[in-house]
Amino acid sequence: MTVLALPLLWIPRLARHWANWHRERAGRLLGAPLASRPALRATGRGAWADAATVRTSRALLWLPVNVMTGVVLGLPALLCVGNIVVAVIATPLWWVFRLEDRPRLFIDVPVAGWTTALTLGSLQILLLTALAYVGFPPIARAHARICLVVLSHSTSEQLAERVAVLTRTRADVLDAHGAELRRIERDLHDGTQARLVAIAMRLAVARQAFSDHPRDEQFVEGLLRDAHEGTEEAMTELREVIRSVYPPILADRGLDGALTAVTTGCGVPTRLDIGELERVPPAVEAVVYFAVAEALTNVTKHSQATAAGVRVSRTADRLSVLVTDNGTGGADDRRGTGIAGIRRRVLALDGTVEVDSPAGGPTAITVELPCGW
Repeated sequence: MTVLALPLLWIPRLARHWANWHRERAGRLLGAPLASRPALRATGRGAWADAATVRTSRALLWLPVNVMTGVVLGLPALLCVGNIVVAVIATPLWWVFRLEDRPRLFIDVPVAGWTTALTLGSLQILLLTALAYVGFPPIARAHARICLVVLSHSTSEQLAERVAVLTRTRADVLDAHGAELRRIERDLHDGTQARLVAIAMRLAVARQAFSDHPRDEQFVEGLLRDAHEGTEEAMTELREVIRSVYPPILADRGLDGALTAVTTGCGVPTRLDIGELERVPPAVEAVVYFAVAEALTNVTKHSQATAAGVRVSRTADRLSVLVTDNGTGGADDRRGTGIAGIRRRVLALDGTVEVDSPAGGPTAITVELPCGW
């Protein structure tokens, strides 16, 4: 099959898919854990390009290796299966063939009568079936080991990749942290601080008006009313700033209650499914909350979906979040849909983000975070 498809498989994208299929099949056959790769896709376009180059070179190397190993290891299996088929056909139908064209059993024994067909045919079927039962699994495992040797990264390569990912992640986190501090400073300066200054000025004018003779009660009352309203507005803006740092609802109601509030307030009907999470670190809870909130905001604004779903589960020390919708798809962080912000928050905790959003939909955003701190 690889030989027939070889011209098409030299296309890098097809070669990567073909190699990934072989790699995953080999991992399942050998029961070997495969290194997780979404983290590379989640580190930005530079890291993705570097990872894609490495994978493409390995995939193209796997093509000739697969052909050679397939021929060497597959030829005995093909001969075994072929002779089983010959015996299955020859045993009951030897008489159909002309004398000079009659099949041969055990390579060179012609079938001349029912005695030969029933004895040697049955014996060939049994022996080759037993040989296939015993020999095929080691052949398959040998091919799988060769596959993993070619397609899996060495320890040094994995370490180098990990260092590169962490370097990029650290830079992204520092940039995101600086941008977040500037946003908080801007919100406090332009919003809360401006309102507090206005309140102070009104109170100063009101205090001055109290000492006037005669006192204008209506004027003073208006100043105090404006100051009171400004105080409430400043408190509202301050709560918004605090909520953007760490949502109070997480401290009050926990992750379950916070996600319930987010999904209930979504403009698209959303189903929430939360498994047994045990204890989750507060930093992970905050990232999950913001990721789900941003993803559902994207669903409401951009997807034209009629239904969405959020599933949160935990396996060992990994917390998984899956946000889906039946909208038009085409989600891309380069278009400013908020996915880039989700990536930055998740990468700050050494998590991974994977987006599956083909044109026409549906969309699935998968977030995985470590929580075994």
